[in-house]
Amino acid sequence: MGLFDIFKKKDNALVLGAHMKGKCVSIHEVPDPTFGEEILGKGIAVIPSDGHVYAPADGVISTVFPTGHAVGITTPDGAEILIHVGLDTVELNGAPFEIKVRAEQSVKKGDLLLVADLEKIKEAGKNTITPVVICNSDAYAKIEAFTDKEVVPGDDVMKLAK
Repeated sequence: MGLFDIFKKKDNALVLGAHMKGKCVSIHEVPDPTFGEEILGKGIAVIPSDGHVYAPADGVISTVFPTGHAVGITTPDGAEILIHVGLDTVELNGAPFEIKVRAEQSVKKGDLLLVADLEKIKEAGKNTITPVVICNSDAYAKIEAFTDKEVVPGDDVMKLAK
């Protein structure tokens, strides 16, 4: 360790990538109180232009909902991430979803998790906005969101610092 290394700030923050292509918006824009009022935790949402859903970070798949509408990932540092495709899409019983992962599977940032048929979701009268929530937000001293921009999978959308 050099003399000046003690002045370098250690940044152990976890940066999450966009999970879908589309417009990244504030979680408060999600027209469902469970997400919009941060009941499940802090996060962001994407108004998708493409139905491919990718891992926002490295981790292990903690949950795959049988209906395919949501996936949980736990990162190596313990972030509990929930990706929920659309609103009230559990009611579609899996029809518009193709799951690409299984529980306990390790994933890398950018791996394909599932494919959603956005047209089928819209035809069923459901909103396709897709929140990503940090279910254990309290474990982080600071959570920054980078919203109000068009994103492609992997673009920085959130930064979590302990």
